[in-house]
Amino acid sequence: MVRPFSMKNADYPYQPVKERGTLRAFLLALFMHLLLGLALYYGINWQISTPAGVEAELWEEIPDVPTPPETPRPPPVAPPAPPRPVVQPRAEEDADIALERQKRREAEQREAARLKEEQARKERQEREEREAAQRKEEQRKEEQRKEAQRKEAQQKEAQRKEEQRKEAQRKEEQRKEEQRKLAEEQKKRDQAREQAEAKAKSEAAAKAKAAKAKADAEAKARQEAANAQRQSELARLKALAGGGAGGGTSGDNVGSGGRASPGYADRVRRRVKPNIVFTEDVPGNPTAVVTVSLAPDGSLLSARLSKSSGNSAWDNAVLRAVERSDPLPRDENGKAPANFTITFRPKD
Repeated sequence: MVRPFSMKNADYPYQPVKERGTLRAFLLALFMHLLLGLALYYGINWQISTPAGVEAELWEEIPDVPTPPETPRPPPVAPPAPPRPVVQPRAEEDADIALERQKRREAEQREAARLKEEQARKERQEREEREAAQRKEEQRKEEQRKEAQRKEAQQKEAQRKEEQRKEAQRKEEQRKEEQRKLAEEQKKRDQAREQAEAKAKSEAAAKAKAAKAKADAEAKARQEAANAQRQSELARLKALAGGGAGGGTSGDNVGSGGRASPGYADRVRRRVKPNIVFTEDVPGNPTAVVTVSLAPDGSLLSARLSKSSGNSAWDNAVLRAVERSDPLPRDENGKAPANFTITFRPKD
């Protein structure tokens, strides 16, 4: 019988299924018990005579063993007589039959109760197995759902990473393209700057060359003017010297080709060298020899290149330095020699 639902079994919502056909099974069992009782009764009363005793001898085969020495056999003992069956009275037999029936009925009831309990246990076990299988199925479905979600999440993550990789690759390509364009623009700017610098250098060189040519021309013109002035001065001094001699006065022989002392040329070189302006790098140490004509007071009458060094820039720088050093120092006798030569080298 199914118990009504209460708060005690609220945690166990599953209740045993109500059994069906209980009354029919009970009536069939009662009918079978009646038939069994009748069969026992007539079976017992069918033959009530005392059965005759039966004697039986049991023999056991003796294995073959060595025959021991013969010993005297004891005399045979007569078997005891079988006990005679005890014949119970009729009333005792009926009581035994009733007791046996009662025991059999109780045993059948216990067996029926056991079967019923076994059936209930089996049904409960089957119900628990169904519930466990249902839970396992739900758990399997939940695991499948979670696995599908995990795979979907992995797929989305892989897709997101692929998109990030492509975006990074696109940005890297864009960065490289920008760097390439910047490098090309920088190269063009460098080329333009180099061209401008080359043009400026060429223009500066042209201007320097023109300025140098102009300076050389001006220096040459000044030198020619100075030479002309010196020549006129020299002619004037010679005229004065000639007039003095004709007048019977004693002269100093100025401009008459007197020789310079041995250290005079070095003194003049030390005087001229600070005035040399020359910044070019000349291979070797070329020599420029300058012939100088002086008045007795050391005034420069002329300066000409008697031996070129092979470098026109160095030759011109030496001549300009000699002109800047006018007047030159006098010799030890207080007068400047009329003519002498000076040697100049860039690395001396």
